[in-house]
Amino acid sequence: MATSDRLLRYAESRKNLAGCVCGLAGVGLALTGAAGALWPLVIGGLYGAGALIAPPERPGTPDFPDAGERLDALRADFTTLRGYLAEAELPDAARERLTALDALVEALLEPGAVSDPEHLHVLARAVRQDIPEAVDTFVRTRWWSRFAPGTEPPEAHLERQLAALHEEATAIATALREAEAIRQEILTRYVEGRGG
Repeated sequence: MATSDRLLRYAESRKNLAGCVCGLAGVGLALTGAAGALWPLVIGGLYGAGALIAPPERPGTPDFPDAGERLDALRADFTTLRGYLAEAELPDAARERLTALDALVEALLEPGAVSDPEHLHVLARAVRQDIPEAVDTFVRTRWWSRFAPGTEPPEAHLERQLAALHEEATAIATALREAEAIRQEILTRYVEGRGG
């Protein structure tokens, strides 16, 4: 099967097509008598020359999803994450921090809000890895902490993790707000300058 695939790819390749065109020129020479008795060598030689001078095949470029498709997939993952978080038993302070983080991430995932690939990566990491891992680690550790009194409570770690994630999301929101302010200022200067 692999051999037939390779033969089929070669039959459709630039090298084979260029060789066939040059080989046909050799057939034309043979029919006019210019190739003489060595006409098979002339046809084969011209085919080989055509195949050698043809440009090599280039692999097709990979088809990566664009930012909109990645954002749609991230929104779907965020919906899944929300279902998981709704079932998790969390202390009130951690739940409040998580609710604030949830609202901020939801706003950042609105269509057209985030287009920078770096910001999108940070949000994807938070939704797909950081938030679920922080909550899952808390849920698992909370059970074990009952057997080790006097250690730092897992709630404190969860709250610190959620605070750090909120700071990351706030930095993205701040960068977006600053970029929009600059864009608005540039547009104002352009419109005012056009009138004068």
